[in-house]
Amino acid sequence: MQAPGTLFVVATPIGNLGDLSPRAQQTLREVAAICAEDTRRSGQLLAHFGIATPLVALHEHNEDAIAQRVVARLQGGESLALVSDAGTPLVSDPGFRLVRAARAAGVKVSPVPGPSALVAALSVAGLPSDRFAFEGFLPAKASARRERLQALVAEPRTLIFYEASHRIAETLADMVAAFGGDRPAVLARELTKLFETVLDGTLAELLAKVETDADQRKGEFVLLVQGAGEDADAKVAEGRRLYATLKQHLPPSTAAKLAAELSGAPRKALYGAE
Repeated sequence: MQAPGTLFVVATPIGNLGDLSPRAQQTLREVAAICAEDTRRSGQLLAHFGIATPLVALHEHNEDAIAQRVVARLQGGESLALVSDAGTPLVSDPGFRLVRAARAAGVKVSPVPGPSALVAALSVAGLPSDRFAFEGFLPAKASARRERLQALVAEPRTLIFYEASHRIAETLADMVAAFGGDRPAVLARELTKLFETVLDGTLAELLAKVETDADQRKGEFVLLVQGAGEDADAKVAEGRRLYATLKQHLPPSTAAKLAAELSGAPRKALYGAE
């Protein structure tokens, strides 16, 4: 009986092509085929390194249908690779269903680690990195985005988000409203690329920089926000979350009073907060 092949999950550059490791290059050359989120984009990467391995399109719209065909090839003895458009597959990218199906079928799944935008940003942010929560992309709809941010107000871990250029200013404004303008944060843009910038400051300061500099509204973003403190800051964060909910049903002064009593936060830090 033919032994099954291996599914290699291969990280690819998030910008600088020099970040594709020698092991990743060798793996991509040796597998029978490469499952790629965007075959055109991955094809350009492969051409740069002279790699002629066939590509198979695997993206969010066809993953369920393609996964079983890919698993059948693996069970037939072929080794295959999985890549995303950039960075480590499955991190805000397709691939979860394929990996789960392969493991369920008894196929070995092996990582070929490398670039990851969230880890790259965290490594240079200067924010607490011992514990963090990766939230990926926030909802595109404003109401859902604000609701999600309110749920994270009291989170003590460093928060990491991805965001698109056309929403970065709106998202920062919503974060100022939810977390307060004085919360420390870092905006990492175009990491490893020619116009890489890493801005730090408070959320209010970052919003001002983005609003006044059109260049800071271009490219791909990782946004990191310091978590709420475990004592006073956490109380204020929780108070703001409660206040935001209560003021939908009560007069602002009453909502602030109740939120302060329930959270232990100073009332003056809540009343009038948006």
